Amino acid sequence: MFNNSLFKVKKLVLATTLLAVTGAANAGYTINLDDGDSLTFGGYVKVDARYMSGNIAANNYFIGSATKTASDVSNFGIAANETRFNTKYVHGDVTGFIEIDFYGEGTSGGGNEIISNSSKPRLRHAFVKYKNVLVGQTWTTFQNTSSLAESADFGGPLVASAFLRQGQVRYTNGGLQLSIENPETYGGVHGDDSIPDFIGKYTFKGDWGNVSVSGLARQLQTVDGSESAVGFGVAGRINTFGKDDFRFQVHGGHTGRYVGVAAATDVAVNSNGAVDVEETTSVMVAYRHFWTEKLRSSAFFGNTTTDLTDRDRSHFGVNLFTNVTKQLSFGIEVGNFDMAEQDADSTYVQFSTKFVL
Repeated sequence: MFNNSLFKVKKLVLATTLLAVTGAANAGYTINLDDGDSLTFGGYVKVDARYMSGNIAANNYFIGSATKTASDVSNFGIAANETRFNTKYVHGDVTGFIEIDFYGEGTSGGGNEIISNSSKPRLRHAFVKYKNVLVGQTWTTFQNTSSLAESADFGGPLVASAFLRQGQVRYTNGGLQLSIENPETYGGVHGDDSIPDFIGKYTFKGDWGNVSVSGLARQLQTVDGSESAVGFGVAGRINTFGKDDFRFQVHGGHTGRYVGVAAATDVAVNSNGAVDVEETTSVMVAYRHFWTEKLRSSAFFGNTTTDLTDRDRSHFGVNLFTNVTKQLSFGIEVGNFDMAEQDADSTYVQFSTKFVL
């Protein structure tokens, strides 16, 4: 039977991160076990009320791709799918971490807006970390999670951000990270990838913030064989005045599915009718300003362009957040998503309530 000598429960409110390797900004409830082991439960409840107007179909949040409608439409919805739960177990030099949210795809086992509005759990992270080696599914090493904009719309300008979770084996030594990661050719021959993606990143850190430089090398599969692809990224978060910060991401080369969340494919048909590697340029910037200790705003912009498919997609927004307590916050955001190559765009207004566990 459990007693005070076996465990001690306490609440930890972490200012920046629950677990450094995930980049998750949550609070957590930690149970301290025998022999220095611990078990932490965390996550948050988030409810969004969203109004959209334009010729892009309604959605819960914008990624790098959307569906153009035949005419302008308006839509209002309330959803809590971003709500998530995670648990971390620490045993000596070993850390295990699992996180789920409720954006599970498919209709089987899900609900509808007529009766239940149910949604299915979805695995986000599941990994084991032993000393400086990580094995499992989590954010790609190519990504700098600290550079993502704070936003009500999930992830902010994902259209121009490195944003990807997948299986990997990662080695970390100080600011250096090297990994082999799950390969997949988006737009190519599905299931024929036989060589893992190779990623290297170095992060410079200081009291001023951080800047990371990353490189990506892959072998992409097409109907005609395979193509080599390389991409690069520079991203970071720079402290400016007081608690303010500037966040940015710049990516180029053959980044494909790693940047923009479906804004660009890995391969596409060129002007000669042959399948070639898509070249992408992506830029994301965001500035966060604290009006008071509890009141803050972020303004952000992201744009991605491609050379073969001539895609030109942008997302901008501005928001205002306030903390009622350390755990409870409210926010409102106004933004616009644009697919210039399709002459399609929609404006949205979103109100969010977030309670951190």
